[in-house]
Amino acid sequence: MKVRIVERDVMDPLADTCMDEMPVNRVGEVKTVSLLDNTKPGARTILEAVESSLEGLRFLWSEKPAGAPASEDQINRAGEGDLCILALGDCGSCTTWVILDAIRLEGMGVPTISICSDTFREYAEKLAAAHGMPGLRIVEIEHPVAGLETEEILRKARKIMPAIVDHLR
Repeated sequence: MKVRIVERDVMDPLADTCMDEMPVNRVGEVKTVSLLDNTKPGARTILEAVESSLEGLRFLWSEKPAGAPASEDQINRAGEGDLCILALGDCGSCTTWVILDAIRLEGMGVPTISICSDTFREYAEKLAAAHGMPGLRIVEIEHPVAGLETEEILRKARKIMPAIVDHLR
């Protein structure tokens, strides 16, 4: 049997738009950090590592379902901090909603840091740019996260702390 391979064009869902570019909010003095956990496996562990590494700050926790937008109440709770850190984008739908929720928060005047796996970083950046926010702060964590033991997730989380601290300066 002969197999014929056919190349096909694939439509890029992140095509250029004519949206006005929106700047990200400047990170000012941070006293309270909101941590928005999208309940993906490993997200809470990463955010707990962030919380334990950033001394002298107050933390507010909120959760939302992975692969879905935050509700109005969830986004308002996340917006109570001086900065919001969102995790975790490590697949297509959860990365989409981490980025879109971050853009909503930025629109409310809240600076954000989105944590996405290195495999989905390029997609996250293109999505943010397609929605008019190419400067959105995205910190990449080594893929995969799901399915790993807690100690391995913590090892990966510790590696991203310098990037998070840099964004806080």
